[in-house]
Parts: sequence; C-alpha cells; structure tokens
Amino acid sequence: MKIIACIVLSFFLFGSAWAQEEDEVLTPVPMPADLITPDGMAYIPGGVFNMGREGSNDASPVHVVEVSAFYMDVHEVTCAEYKVFCDSTGHRLPEFWGSEKYHCGEDYPDHAVVGVSRNDAAMYAKWAGKRIPSEAEWEFAARGGSKDWVYPCGAEMEEHQANFRKKSGLQAVKLYEPNGYGLYDMGGNVWEWVGDYYDPNYYSESPRENPRGPESGSLVVIRGGGWYSGPGCLRVDGRGALSPGWVDFAVGFRCARNIVVEE
Repeated sequence: MKIIACIVLSFFLFGSAWAQEEDEVLTPVPMPADLITPDGMAYIPGGVFNMGREGSNDASPVHVVEVSAFYMDVHEVTCAEYKVFCDSTGHRLPEFWGSEKYHCGEDYPDHAVVGVSRNDAAMYAKWAGKRIPSEAEWEFAARGGSKDWVYPCGAEMEEHQANFRKKSGLQAVKLYEPNGYGLYDMGGNVWEWVGDYYDPNYYSESPRENPRGPESGSLVVIRGGGWYSGPGCLRVDGRGALSPGWVDFAVGFRCARNIVVEE
C-alpha cells in the first residue's frame, strides 16, 4: 500500500514561511445560548480562516475557507470506547489489540485506539451518531480560535505540551493542556483520520465554503502527528496521507457531529 510518511513531508514543513491574509480572517460565530453540547464533545464555532501555509509542498496556496459550526470530540476515541462499539456490533477488534508494546487493548482503556483503518473509523462514527471531520474542520478546530498559532498550543511546540518524539510510545488522552476550543491532543499522541481524499494540489482549487476534498482518490488525509513524530508533523497545517484500508500503530481518530437546532 502506498504511504506518504511525515518523515518525508517534514523536510518541506521545517523553515517554511507562515503567511496570513489579515483582512480575510473574520470573527467566529459565538455559541447560541440555548445550545446544549453533547457529552464528550466541544462546540466549534463556524468562521472564516486562512487554511494552509505558503511554501509547503502540499499545503499551499493559503486559501480562505469558511466552515459551519459543528461539534468535535474533545479527545481521540479511546480503547474503552471502541471496545463498546465492537461488542455491540460484532466488528473486529483493532489490529494491535492486546499489544503492550503499542498500548492498545483492555489494559489501556484511556489510551487512544490505534490499529483502525479509515473505514473502521467511519463505521464507528456512524454507529455513534457522528461522522469523521473534514480536513478543513480539523484544521479550523486545531487552531483553537487563533489565526497566528503554528501549533495547537501556540507558536512553538515543546515536549511538555504534547506527546511527540517519545520513545515511551502512546499515552492516555487528556494528559496535556487543551487548545483554545478545549480539544486535547490535536498535536501528537496519534495521527487522526479525516474525511478527505488526499490530493497535493487540492488547495489550488478548493471551494471557499465547507470544502470536503476531492471526490475520489487512493489516499486519505491524516492530521496532527503521532507519538513518534517530530514537531513539524504537529503543525496545524501539516498533512499526511495513507490508504483508507491501512492500519498503523500511531493512527487513530476522533469524531465530529453536525449541529441540529431543535425548534
């Protein structure tokens, strides 16, 4: 299976210029007072932002994107949560289930589940009444309300701020400080599947409103970097890609959900 690894992409990520179009960034929409956020999720306000980074091999050009408000899981789906799904549906357990080396299984209930494909993640999301976030939604959420941050935690990334470059491997969710939207581990711990097919040139033709990526492709985008990644992979604009059927010891996911206002 074809893989685009961050170890390759990071050569293009380090040292590239950070560009913003100040006049195009608008104030996000505040959460309605009568809206109730589902348990375990955060309200992500709709808004307009500059997606991507100039000088990147596959995350340029910077382009203006508008996303509608949505909910997002505050942390990556855990082993305990995924086990309930498997028990309820008869779905197969993850590839590395029971692995002490990769911290996956019933002995690690609060760790992000790994060894799941993009297809597995989509099935879990549907079962949970949710969906996989789009790439644009993921980046908007990772930025945490800031138009200037390079990483989910700010302009720099230190090892006390996220699980990356760690020989100790995968860690439990929510061990590090959340970003501005209350989302944990948007950088590091595990890469996260998103809903878009991967095309290195897609940003040059992306629509402004709620882009969902190319209509087809052989690879699917992953975001956020993993526990073994270097800091370049943890950038809010960093991109990776894998086959949708691929399973990996450092790739998991989190879910999103549309906002439905009851009348």
